[in-house]
Amino acid sequence: MSRRRTLSTKKKLALLLSAAAVAGGGAFALAATSNAASVQNASNSTVCQGLATAIGNNQKFIDGQRAKPDAQSEARIANREAVIAEIKRQQEASGCQVGESVQDSQAGQAATGGSAAAGGSAQDSQATQPSQAATAPADNASATAPADNADGNAASGEQVCKGSTVTLSGEGGAPAASSNQFPAGTKLKVTNLDNNKSTTVEVTSVSGSCALLNNAAFEQVREPGKFLIRRALIEKVG
Repeated sequence: MSRRRTLSTKKKLALLLSAAAVAGGGAFALAATSNAASVQNASNSTVCQGLATAIGNNQKFIDGQRAKPDAQSEARIANREAVIAEIKRQQEASGCQVGESVQDSQAGQAATGGSAAAGGSAQDSQATQPSQAATAPADNASATAPADNADGNAASGEQVCKGSTVTLSGEGGAPAASSNQFPAGTKLKVTNLDNNKSTTVEVTSVSGSCALLNNAAFEQVREPGKFLIRRALIEKVG
């Protein structure tokens, strides 16, 4: 006559707890993987690409000020650091990799680099937009940008900076632009060829790109949910 082994109540409880722990661990791992996959970057999202470009341009400006400082450099650097902090908050709100930074030329290559960039556009329209713009003071308007190239010396009415993408600086205030090619006081007309909206703004400070629009100017020409103008027409009009 055979005996059946029976498990004690304590052993049954221990086995149940062990199984629950394993199942919980698996669920946690799946959740972590899902969260990691949801974070986008400049290679697969136009929103993230625009924000990363904005950080890159502001950082380039800061690096330039540190390399060749003047009496106003400290104030300008503090201003741009505040702008970068605001853009990072926008990256977090939009589900982007916080702190990601690219330069204009790299962003332009990513924009035309194939299916990865194209695939990101479907998600861009659903991206969460930031609720407020940076409130850091604008750079000293007397700052002048170098104009020792063909674009900087272009005549009024000419197209400049062909192939450049346009993004926002994160700065508040009335519509304005900053540039690394045109001095303060230059007027630029920026047209978004994807929606045919345009704005004419005055350059008020220096940046790391041909034309970097502040929040108010960018709002006048942007497509909903996007922080980068891939097909931009930039004209010097004054």
